[in-house]
Amino acid sequence: MILAVLKEKSGENRVSLVPEVVKQLVQQHVEVWVEEGAGQGAFYPDTMFTEAGAVIKPRSELLQKADLLLSLRQPSPQDWEQVPPGKIWMGLYQPLYNVPLMQQWADKKFTVFSLDTIPRTTRAQSMDVLSSQANIAGYKAVLLAAYTYSRYFPMLMTAAGSIPPAKVLILGAGVAGLQAIATARRLGAVVEVFDTRPAVKEEVMSLGAKFVEVEGAADASKAGGYAVEQSADYQAKQTARIAESAAKADIIITTAQIPGKPAPVLISKAMLESMRAGSVVIDLAAATGGNTALTKDASTIVHNGVTIIGNSDLAGAAPADASKLYARNVLNFLKLMLTKEGAINLNFEDDLVKGTCIVHNGEIVNDRVKQLQPAAV
Repeated sequence: MILAVLKEKSGENRVSLVPEVVKQLVQQHVEVWVEEGAGQGAFYPDTMFTEAGAVIKPRSELLQKADLLLSLRQPSPQDWEQVPPGKIWMGLYQPLYNVPLMQQWADKKFTVFSLDTIPRTTRAQSMDVLSSQANIAGYKAVLLAAYTYSRYFPMLMTAAGSIPPAKVLILGAGVAGLQAIATARRLGAVVEVFDTRPAVKEEVMSLGAKFVEVEGAADASKAGGYAVEQSADYQAKQTARIAESAAKADIIITTAQIPGKPAPVLISKAMLESMRAGSVVIDLAAATGGNTALTKDASTIVHNGVTIIGNSDLAGAAPADASKLYARNVLNFLKLMLTKEGAINLNFEDDLVKGTCIVHNGEIVNDRVKQLQPAAV
């Protein structure tokens, strides 16, 4: 079996496999081809891949001859149209937001595994790419906020007077939110956290933050770590409580997303205008619409003196470690499908393999994606 590692598009510095993982796959009799320069953005030069047992090949040969293609981001039509039917793609393809593309790939007779849909169970923890990347994003969000913020984070007592600590509000206590709490606390900030799931209160408080409670939230225990839609009554109480905290906050970091739907708007324009000039908002849900009324994806805007940074790609700001963690996730997932001889065995009896497969045998097979397909006319 030939496994190909494609170089990502400009702007994405991560790479799907790193040399230490390539070495393990080669030892399992997998032939690994790597596109020239694929790891350059993550500081893994071609020489490291060849020393690990990979072969450096041009992109055209990878597209034509590989059995399994790793592309962290969606490949362009110019690329996937060159790939023969029956081949396997694996990456982070956001299928709930890209149903037409999934159908095109089904028509092409590809098999597609989107690792951002892997069931978030205890058994899948070592393969959970969303968690490994969100951890980095939460960390980087606080550092970006600290760099952008016009004042200190910690409380300082100097001969020239005292400086109060920054007040940080974090919306969402998933993996990114929890890492953001820990990082902000290490920098000396006072942290408040809002989440619709009461079950995370203990984790939040254990990290030294205050948990903002709003009673009456819908049960999110089966939502895989994401937010769920709430009742109108709850949303009204939530808005009022968040508005109180936002008015006092110097930094807001937002992380709330709902699979397959636009991110909930938790910070209104009025809330942003209640913040003092020089404050900063980092919106990690920007790619799905954002958690503020003014967020623009991959953009920074300043409104009424408040800087709003929409960035859902902060994991890529630490490409070396992000790639290492992602590659280990990929390796652990591949182990579910690799035979001792290094061949692929698509075992759809395995709930993780089945749950992560989006397209197979000419059709969309993932239930959640199928539900989003337009009805036949």
